Amino acid sequence: MNLADARNLGPRSAEMLADAGLLDLQEVRDLGAAECFRRVRMVHPKVSLNLLWALEGAVTDRDWRDIDDRRKRELRRAVGAAKPR
Repeated sequence: MNLADARNLGPRSAEMLADAGLLDLQEVRDLGAAECFRRVRMVHPKVSLNLLWALEGAVTDRDWRDIDDRRKRELRRAVGAAKPR
């Protein structure tokens, strides 16, 4: 599946993932949202945590808005991002 067609992802997300060498949804699923986000952040240092939520939704096939706070905290820790105050 084209990444731009995956749930929660669009053309800009797919472009950033491609810049990080991620071209396939199955690879994104295999690596997980946190690892993919870290790879994107290496080439796009100012990427928003919104991409992390979108990736988690794409990996788990659910809307990013349905990701609960506990999982968001786990993902933040996994990518080394403190919760904004």
